[in-house]
Amino acid sequence: MRRNLVLLMALAVLGLGSAAYAQDNDDKKDIKQDKQDVSQDKKDLQNDRKDIRSDQKDLNKDRADRNQDARDIRNDKKDLNQDRTDARKDARDVRNDQKDLYHDRTDARKDYRDLNQDRNDLSKDRKDLVQDKDKCEDGNSAACKDARKDQKDIAKDKTDIGKDRKDLAADRRDIRKDQTDLHNDRRDLRKDRADIHADQRDLNKDKNDLRTDNRDIRNDKKDLKKDRKDARKDKADIKKDKRDIRHDRRRG
Repeated sequence: MRRNLVLLMALAVLGLGSAAYAQDNDDKKDIKQDKQDVSQDKKDLQNDRKDIRSDQKDLNKDRADRNQDARDIRNDKKDLNQDRTDARKDARDVRNDQKDLYHDRTDARKDYRDLNQDRNDLSKDRKDLVQDKDKCEDGNSAACKDARKDQKDIAKDKTDIGKDRKDLAADRRDIRKDQTDLHNDRRDLRKDRADIHADQRDLNKDKNDLRTDNRDIRNDKKDLKKDRKDARKDKADIKKDKRDIRHDRRRG
């Protein structure tokens, strides 16, 4: 009986020793696992902080791009308004050039008619002078008087012809100038219209860029919020893992 009791006590001691040994091994495994969790959580926290810095850089860059696009839009609107003003002015200049060209051509036709009329008058006055001189030589005093008058008319006709030629030359110079001005103003008008189209394209592009920047900013804010949330969670996990380590050590 005593022998059996001793045997039972020995088995009990062996069982308790094995259980304690197993518990000790389990505690060591838990501590090791907790340390690994802490290490992993610290790595995750470092990655989250990198992501936060990257998101903040992206956010700052997108905000700078948005501000630049807003300035570009304001400048595009100014350029567009200026080009429209220039186009309206050039269109007025084209209309005025067309009017000037029409008036100068009208004046040139009139001066040309006056020149022909003065030439006809000169030819007629010369014929009259010849006739009046013949009659004057025959003793016709009235014809002598008419001859002197014809000479005055001839002198006046020559003066008028010289004046008409100058006027006609001036009209032709004005016509050439009007044609040059009209050509230049039409070219300027075409350029203004091309600038307006280019400004409109730039304005539309900058508006699209601004919408894209605003969308990127919203996405950056979402990413930043998510990464900060992950960082808070990683910090909480680290604290929890450290508590688990302390708990496993105390238990061991």
